[in-house]
Amino acid sequence: MNIGDITQRTGIPARTLRYYEDIGLVTPARAENGYRDYSAADLDRLMLIAQARHMGFSLDECRRLAALNADPGRASREVRALAQKNLAAVQDRIARLRALEAQLRALIAQCHGDDQPDCAILEELSGKRP
Repeated sequence: MNIGDITQRTGIPARTLRYYEDIGLVTPARAENGYRDYSAADLDRLMLIAQARHMGFSLDECRRLAALNADPGRASREVRALAQKNLAAVQDRIARLRALEAQLRALIAQCHGDDQPDCAILEELSGKRP
């Protein structure tokens, strides 16, 4: 499969695929004309990476997950530990976003939103609020 086929099947942009190759996440063979020639195994690996990235795993974690996926003797505890670490990071992000949401709601409630120039939101953002 060429890079266009892989892009279409995985949703990973060609530029990202080239980057993944540069950092060693995937190493497609080369056809006689020098073009990348992705195998079914490359496709499977890239599908896993695409899904893992969608779930918030880092590239290093994706590398480890792909290696574990390819290892029939793997211990599921390591996969679980990676997923638990990622879940903790997601929960932390959610908590920070909820705090941000509360802050924005409070500011919006304090802004009259009329034709007057006074605006609690701008005062807060510019540090001019008492």
